[in-house]
Amino acid sequence: MLGVLVLLFLVVPFAELFVLLQVGRVIGALETIGLLVLVSIAGAWLVKREGIGVLRRAEERLRQGGVPGRELVDGVMILFAGALLLTPGFLTDIVGILLLLPPVRAALRSSVVRWLKLRAGVGVVRYRR
Repeated sequence: MLGVLVLLFLVVPFAELFVLLQVGRVIGALETIGLLVLVSIAGAWLVKREGIGVLRRAEERLRQGGVPGRELVDGVMILFAGALLLTPGFLTDIVGILLLLPPVRAALRSSVVRWLKLRAGVGVVRYRR
């Protein structure tokens, strides 16, 4: 866990700064800032659109008497994508946009569920007579 925190708080900001400086050199500082703002606005719109879609699917699952587990996991990934898109930087924006794509979320869903089960200590206990 400590390694992940070091990565998040040290490596990612330096990588973001490096990429921002490189993009700024190529297209200019003002254009880089404008691009970051544009990506944040577009990302907020996409997060809203995907979030509403997941909410509708969750409501439909509840109406059918089921548990919206898949929809909850998708909702958390969309929320995380929104946080990444609001964070200034191109690398976090790329990861955020990828998390908004339904095929990417579907590919990650089983890993996320497996990780959540391990963290929560959820398992199947079989009783034999």
